[in-house]
Amino acid sequence: MNQDNPLLESTPLPAFPRIRPEHVMPAIETILGDFRQATAAMLAPGAPRSFAGLLLAQQHLEQRVANAWAPVSHLHAVADSPAWREVYAPAEALLAEHAVELGQNRELYAAVQALAEAADFAGLPRPERALVEHTLRDFRLSGVSLEEPARSRFADIEVELSRLSTEFSNAVLDATEAWHEHIADERDLAGIPESGREVLRQYAREQDLDGYLVTLKQPSVHAVLTHAEVRGLRERVYWAYQTRASDQGPNAGDFDNSARIEKILALRHESAQLLGFANAAEESLATKMAASPAEVLEFLHDLAARALPVARQELAALREFAQAELGLDNLEPWDVAYAAEKLRQRRYALDEEQLRAYFPLPAVLDGLFALVAKLYGIRVMVRDGVDVWHPDVRYVELLDADGRTFAGAYLDLYARNGKRGGAWMDVCRARFVDGPQRQLPVAFVTCNFAPPPSGAPALLSHDEVQTLFHEFGHALHHLLTGIDLPAIGGIDGLEWDAVELPSQFMENFTWDRQALDLFARHHQTGERLPEELFQRLLATRHFHAGLFLVRQLEFALFDFRLHLEYDPQRGARALEILEAVRNEVAVLHPPAWQRFPHGFSHIFAGGYAAGYYSYLWAELLSADVFAAFAEHGVIDRDSGERFRREVLAVGASRPALESFVAFRGRKPEPEALLRSYGLGA
Repeated sequence: MNQDNPLLESTPLPAFPRIRPEHVMPAIETILGDFRQATAAMLAPGAPRSFAGLLLAQQHLEQRVANAWAPVSHLHAVADSPAWREVYAPAEALLAEHAVELGQNRELYAAVQALAEAADFAGLPRPERALVEHTLRDFRLSGVSLEEPARSRFADIEVELSRLSTEFSNAVLDATEAWHEHIADERDLAGIPESGREVLRQYAREQDLDGYLVTLKQPSVHAVLTHAEVRGLRERVYWAYQTRASDQGPNAGDFDNSARIEKILALRHESAQLLGFANAAEESLATKMAASPAEVLEFLHDLAARALPVARQELAALREFAQAELGLDNLEPWDVAYAAEKLRQRRYALDEEQLRAYFPLPAVLDGLFALVAKLYGIRVMVRDGVDVWHPDVRYVELLDADGRTFAGAYLDLYARNGKRGGAWMDVCRARFVDGPQRQLPVAFVTCNFAPPPSGAPALLSHDEVQTLFHEFGHALHHLLTGIDLPAIGGIDGLEWDAVELPSQFMENFTWDRQALDLFARHHQTGERLPEELFQRLLATRHFHAGLFLVRQLEFALFDFRLHLEYDPQRGARALEILEAVRNEVAVLHPPAWQRFPHGFSHIFAGGYAAGYYSYLWAELLSADVFAAFAEHGVIDRDSGERFRREVLAVGASRPALESFVAFRGRKPEPEALLRSYGLGA
């Protein structure tokens, strides 16, 4: 098996068509075995205890693990199957055990500590010093100083948390795919535009059904909740979607994440306390910009004080409109998106479907690539003949001014069965340069747009255009790094509350006339987005900004308080804390049966535990950065070069605040975030 195992081959890109579930365990076992032997050799008497002999050697070992695991983890997310699940969980457990074992290697820790205390440490290049410092911090966060039995208990917790995280994600996916409603009579879809109906037709065809199939995939949920005139259909979809993987709803108990939530929070709290932190929220901040829980809460409460009065006014106006114009005496949660879209159309005469015609996906991609070229002086080119995991996937290369390829990205943009919902960027290959050895950075960019109808391009909503720009912004952060050490290049090692800066920065261009002119063309006539339509779009930018902001604050405060206030004697109290947060910042309360936490994968199956506030924290930074571009005409080459040099290229080789100040010339100003929501002066 090992002789013909694509996961053991050293190649620039994964050989996706050849990778099979049966390759996973042999590859991971072999690589981890080699890793242990190499680590023992570098710590043997007489081995050089230098940066190159220790940390650079470790980077080589870690890249071998990463390059084998990245395609496996990705296929598990975008091509899920029972066979992949069967091998994924035990392999993930091996990796979790290995990470703790390495993090608790006291001999290696002492050797790295000696590097930091050596007389010539200050003379090392800054990236090398940063890697030493990050490594020592990570040792401490891995329990290197713990004694038995705490040492073994910490290791067991990390493995168990890894397993629970995967189970949580699987349950959400299973619950999403378990529910559907077959509709034969088109009249039951009144109000849903043709683009939405075509999505539902395709879902039906995939199941060999006539008519339409309403599902819990995002394109379907959006189409129904935003446009369906049949209130009962909206309610059923909302009920099924908002109770996924819980003890409520149409599949109550089948995929229930309740016990996993309790266990995850208990283990995180215990782990944090073993390391000497008061709680998991405090531990989380060890790798973030925010200095204390009090600082995070003050930040969120200050935003809430600004947003709540606006949100209350917006909701009152929406209730009045829904009652007077739509006959909805009681505005229920499943009515909000529908009523808001009707009000938006009435107030701004802007129809989402009218806009879609100007955002064909191929043109949007071309415009995105053209914008990147103007900002950073690079070219993004589609490359054919690259091994992919699905026919819809495209691969692009990034070329510098001399025409040399320096990075690449896979684009997987359409929703399908077996693919996790949402949108994300992940690392396929990290930039790694060691003498003549050179590994180029490669990213996965994943979205879940509705697949295109036969013979026509996919037409995106403006929100979807923003999503694509957001995820490609993450990719650019990874791909434009100038750091040769993977652990501190691109997004790796960066403070988590700064990681959204480049992605949210890119969203701003979707509201800019110059940028839209690069791609907003009618898919049939080629006509550019009319100025009058652009002005109507622009007028909607702050539509219900208060309601959106308090919703984000609800998520952020719930997440942070959940980890901050965990009490072993009382358990997670997830629904109790959620209700308390809603009483504080929400203006519209959902029904008691709603189970939002059970599908909150960001914090239970992602990297945002006690860190969801990062979206708002980084949005402050991104709004301030974009303001600098606006001061120079928005699409400004000099600003782009400076942003690339001072922020994107440096990764975690220096603190994120230093990088921000190097670009902006000062610390961030909160007013920029308020202005971006239309709440500032």
